[in-house]
Amino acid sequence: MQHTLTSPPPRSSGMEFTPMSFNVVILYEDFDTGKQAKKTYDLLVKNLGRDCRCNNQMWKFDILTIPKLRDIALKDAALADIVILSCHGENLAQPVHDWLKAWVNSPTNALALVSLFDCPPEQTGRVREVRAQLAELARQGDLEFFAQPAAESTLREAPWFQNSSDWHSRTLSTLAGTVQEDWRVPRWGINE
Repeated sequence: MQHTLTSPPPRSSGMEFTPMSFNVVILYEDFDTGKQAKKTYDLLVKNLGRDCRCNNQMWKFDILTIPKLRDIALKDAALADIVILSCHGENLAQPVHDWLKAWVNSPTNALALVSLFDCPPEQTGRVREVRAQLAELARQGDLEFFAQPAAESTLREAPWFQNSSDWHSRTLSTLAGTVQEDWRVPRWGINE
C-alpha cells in the first residue's frame, strides 16, 4: 500500500501557500492515558510545524462498544493519517482489538499506528503481548508502527532510559520526518 499526502508546491514569491491538513485519531483507555496521548499529539504538531494544519478526534475505549459510535470512530480513522492508541498496556479489550482490526482491514491512507503505554518502567514487561498484537495489526495494514520499548531490559540498555521525554522527542521527530518525506507535490496542469 502506498501512502501519500498531498501538499502545495514549495513556497515561492507571488504564490499563496495553504497548509496541508493532517488528521490524527486518538484512542485512549482512561483520563490519564488520554492526557498522555494528547501531550504526544501536541508534540507531533510542534514537530510538524506551521506548514501543517493538524486536526484530532479522541475516542475513549468504552464507546467502541456502542455500534453507532464505533462506526463513526471507524469513519474518522479512515480519514486519519495517524492513529494513536494510548493504554496501560494490559490486555486490550475485545471491542478495541476488533475496532483496530476493522480499521486496518478497511481502505485508509494512514501512515502509522503509534502506541503509548502508561506504566512505570519497571512494569514494561507486561506490555509485551499488547505491543506484539499492535505491531502485527500495523503490519497487516501496511502501516509504520511506533511504540515504547516492550521490556524493562530493553529500557535499561537504551541510551535514552534516563530521560523518558527523549523517547518522545526521538520518536516524534522520526514520525514527523516520515510524514514530511511522504508529501508529494501535486501535478500542475496547463491552466493552473
